[in-house]
Amino acid sequence: MTVTAHPRYAAELRVTAERVPQIRRIVAAHLRHWRLAAEIPAACRGLVELLDHVRRHVGPDAVCVVEVRWSGRHLTVSVADRGPRMAPLDSAQGGGLAAVAALSDSWGTCPTDDGKVVWFTRSVGAARETPLTAPRPSHSVPDAKPGPDAEADVREQETPAPV
Repeated sequence: MTVTAHPRYAAELRVTAERVPQIRRIVAAHLRHWRLAAEIPAACRGLVELLDHVRRHVGPDAVCVVEVRWSGRHLTVSVADRGPRMAPLDSAQGGGLAAVAALSDSWGTCPTDDGKVVWFTRSVGAARETPLTAPRPSHSVPDAKPGPDAEADVREQETPAPV
């Protein structure tokens, strides 16, 4: 997979008990590839809640579309299914959409022609593990010819100060 300006992963699948852990591992692999490993626990927990919602309220073999998008600032996870009914926000087990709301910065649902999409978004900008490209050191051009101590001055600027 090539990293583009806005990476995206989407898959259509039947939501079986065996398939939920598989799609969780696939999404986790994409997040690692996008250098968003710190987001894996929350994003995958929210995804599993959305998939469990489909299994409980649409059917154990229901077809859905999982989509994960990274905008560079926000990670959005969505699940589209053919069930028109929304589950209650609160769950006796502390899961469901209440858990999705607790794991995200925003979430929502949108009706479609043949069902609905449930999504959540997490702000990630500062949480990236490493930048996609390493910053290049800036070098200034001296105004005058360097003297005998110029090399020592350059070494001092390039060597980090002791902590």
